[in-house]
Parts: sequence; structure tokens; C-alpha cells
Amino acid sequence: MSVLLVTGASRGIGAATARLAAQRGYDVCVNFRSNEAAAQTVVAEIRALGHKAAAVQADVAREADVVRLFESTEKALGAISALVNNAGILEQQMRVEHMDAARLGRVFATNVTGAFVCAREAVRRMSTQHGGRGGSIVNVSSRAAVLGAPGEYVDYAASKAALDALTLGLAREVAGEGIRVNAVRAGIIETGIHASGGEPGRVARLGPQLPMKRGGQAIEVARAILWLLSDEASYTTGTFVDVSGGR
Repeated sequence: MSVLLVTGASRGIGAATARLAAQRGYDVCVNFRSNEAAAQTVVAEIRALGHKAAAVQADVAREADVVRLFESTEKALGAISALVNNAGILEQQMRVEHMDAARLGRVFATNVTGAFVCAREAVRRMSTQHGGRGGSIVNVSSRAAVLGAPGEYVDYAASKAALDALTLGLAREVAGEGIRVNAVRAGIIETGIHASGGEPGRVARLGPQLPMKRGGQAIEVARAILWLLSDEASYTTGTFVDVSGGR
């Protein structure tokens, strides 16, 4: 049985990915930082589908938490064969001239350092050089990495651009070791993250301006993630799939 670890899986794109993965045959570790009740709901839904699941609390911004997360996943579910680096944060909409170093530290600790350390732990377990059986990593990036998010979240956009660089570099680093590394760049998607930035109605405001005239749904991003994880993408690595309605 394939075991998938999804970071930040108690809500939004992470939760949609965890649920869809179970439908596709995975046992799933549902990582969460603070909302245990939501994570346990996702776990219950996965178990109802007949698959194993575990909710593991860990803040990916803390290296020790990440190590414990991977160890706990292996203990509960077995050897990890896939990772979705989904955990990410943003802060209040703000111009760069008003950002302080503390804010930047928080955003980059989760969105960049956390993703790197999770990828490190995955490679140590999956790489054929370390006795692993190979595997797949999908990083959840954003179209903001390309567009810059001016006037809103330039720091978030920069963190996702760093994630894109990790995707490319790591993909080429481990391609000969049985590991594929790809990314999905999400666009304007209906999730709770917009409220964290101070504008819960951001999708309603921007959706009609997109080429497809609407915001996206978390499940639409999850479908692209599951394709990249699957054997159908067996010759695909270092690749980006934009799920953004043409934006």
C-alpha cells in the first residue's frame, strides 16, 4: 500500500488532496499545526473509505517537529512513498515598504524552510541511494511566484518562487534515485487562506476577472497533485502544472 504524507492537510487544498488520495488507494498522514478537530474529521473520512489514516500535529517551521512528523507517519502507516508539501501561510495584505523582518521570518520559515526540511526527510527515506524504493514529491506553489502579488503579498510570492527553485533543483538532483519532484501552481482558489490575509471575499472579487470567469475549487488543485503523484506521470519531473483558470 502506498503511504502519502500531506502537510497542512486539515483544510483547503491539503484536505482535498488527502481525501482524493484515499479514493485513489493511498493510506494518508494528515498533518496539522493547530486544528486537530478538522484533521480528525479528514482522518475519519479516509478511514470510512477503507484506508489507514493518522493525524499528526507538527509545525513544519520547526525542524524537530518535521523529523517527528516523518517518524510518526512511518510508525503509524509504514514506509512513506509520497509527499505533498502543502503547508503554507500568508499574512495581512501589505506593501513591501511596511513589512518587517519578523513577518518575513514567519512566512519563509513555514513556506520555504519547512518545505526544504520535509523534502530532505522524504529523500532520506525514498532515495534508492539510501535503500529506498523511490517515490514522488509534489510541492504546492502559487501563480503568485510568477506574478509577484504586488500590493498584497510580495513576501508570500517570493516564498513560492523559492519553492519553485527547490522543485527544479531537487528534481534534477534525485532524478536518478527513483524520486520525481514536481509542483502545482495554484491560482485564485476557494480556501480559508484568504481570510488570513484580511480579505475573506478575495475570490469573489478576483474570480470574475479571470479568463475562466471564476475562482477555482480545492478539489481541482488536488486532481492535478494526484496526477503528478501517480504512475501516469512516470516520465514527468521538474515540471509545473498551473491550476489557475488561465491567470
